[in-house]
This record gives sequence, structure tokens and C-alpha cells, in this order.
Amino acid sequence: MMRHATFRQLEVFEAIARLGSFTRASEELHLTQPTVSMQMKKLSDAVGLPIYEQIGRQIRLTDAGQELATTAREILQALEHYDMVVADMQGLKKGKLRLTVSTTAKYFAPRMLGEFSRIHPGIEVSLKVTNRQKVLDRAAENLDDLYILCQPVSHVALDARPFLENALVVLAHPEHPLVGVRNIPIARLEEEPFLMREIGSGTRLSVEQMFASHGIKPNIRMELGSNEAIKQAILGRLGISVLSRHTLGMDGMNELVVLDVEGFPIVRQWHIAYPRGKQLSVVAKAFLEFLWENVMPDAEPRAQGRSSRDR
Repeated sequence: MMRHATFRQLEVFEAIARLGSFTRASEELHLTQPTVSMQMKKLSDAVGLPIYEQIGRQIRLTDAGQELATTAREILQALEHYDMVVADMQGLKKGKLRLTVSTTAKYFAPRMLGEFSRIHPGIEVSLKVTNRQKVLDRAAENLDDLYILCQPVSHVALDARPFLENALVVLAHPEHPLVGVRNIPIARLEEEPFLMREIGSGTRLSVEQMFASHGIKPNIRMELGSNEAIKQAILGRLGISVLSRHTLGMDGMNELVVLDVEGFPIVRQWHIAYPRGKQLSVVAKAFLEFLWENVMPDAEPRAQGRSSRDR
């Protein structure tokens, strides 16, 4: 059966078919003639039919040999093409980067990918946005090249490196009675209807940890599945919330006000991560280098929202 044939045997046979000689094939491949003869005997046995006839020093292929020569050339050409693709990828001419990010990272990740694509126009980029828990789930299954999330966890084995600050702030409607008040006690937030992100959100986890450390039990009025929905609810005077500064100024909602609350902003770090032990592609390594060289503090959104201190 042909499945027992080796790549080396096919390579030797293709050279013999092309050159018409065991001697020239052995010279081209830097093999001894006995080795070439042994490889051809094994290949003939694997095929189950004669693949060549030798009359004196002349080699003639049988019908089965002709078909095998064509197949061997196709296989070798496909492998040569693969080698060229890999070479291009190593030179960052081609390739694909699969990036999955937690929800709030969508406010800056597309800009970073856009700049990376400008530098490496042949790279195809894929961006998936989901909540933190689903990012961790995908990382556990090794479905992507890299992941961006705010708080890595110990139960998923990740190599995670911080690269950008994530500041969480308290947001309110511009006519909220706490606007303009300085140093608002954090306990005061218990009196306000609170808009919370869904379970599995990294922002929610940070807020819950902050409140728990101060013994605060927020009056949760609504749980919403996106930052945009929360901002619309704040503008609808349904309550206050805590969101990342990255969410401000990107969608025309500059009228939201940052309250001056004790203990805020909650400063976290965005991390770029991948499964521990994962062999990164050349493209993924290039994106990591791009982050270290280009993502600086001024990469944060310039539109920071209005602060109650400015009113």
C-alpha cells in the first residue's frame, strides 16, 4: 500500500524518473547507489507493481511508474509551495493573526490592529470581541493566537503581560445631584441605583472586588450586556455605573460625567496573553513586538469624558 511509502522514497523516485538514471539521481541527492537501489525496492514493494524497468543502464518507467512519477512531482511541488508560504510568513509578507479580546478592549484593539496592518499589509487579521469569561474559555481551548483581557486568572494557564492601563471610573448623567461634589464617600454609592455589567464581565469583577473590600452592597437596578447599553441607561437617568475610561468619547457620548468618588479610579492593566507553552507564530511574535514598541500611555483615548471636578 502506498501509505507505507516514505517521503524520501518518493523524492528518490522522482529524481530517477526526471534524470533517467540511478547514478545521476544518487549524485543529485548525495546518496550512495546502494541506498538508492534499496529505496526503490522498498517503494516497488509498497506499490505492489513494477514501477520501472532497467535495460542495461537505461531506466524506463512502467505505466504504474508514470502515474507515480506524476503523483510524486505533485507532492514535492506542494511541499515546495508550503516552504515558500512559511518563508513569506517568516518575512511577514503573508499570514494570519487571530485575536480575541474582552468587550471593553474593542475601544482600542481595532486601532492597534489597523496600525499593525498598515506596517504589515500582507497580514490578514481576525478580531473577535466577547466578555472576559468567554475569552478565558477560548484561551483554554487554544482557539486563537493571542488574547487581550484585563484580569488573568490562575485556573487558566496563561502567559500574560501587561501593556496598557485600564482605569475604571464612576459615570453619571450630567444633571445627577452628585456632579460637582468632591471626594464623594464610596459608601454613598449604596444609595444610588446601580447599573452593572453581566456576570462574566471583567469590569463587573473589578467593581465587585472594589465594593467587597469596602463592605459596599450596591443597589443593582439593572444588569446589561454591553457598555453601550449601560451608557444609554445612564443618559436615560436609570442609574450610575462604573466603566472603563476607554469607553468614553468614542461614540458621541461625551456628555457622561465622571464622578469624584473615594477609591476611584480603579486602576487595572490590560494584558496580552496566550496559553502557557504555546508555540507562537511569527506573526503573533511580530504583534507582541509591535505592542512593546508602539503602545504607550498616549495610546489611551484622548477624550476622557468630563470630570465633575471640571464643572
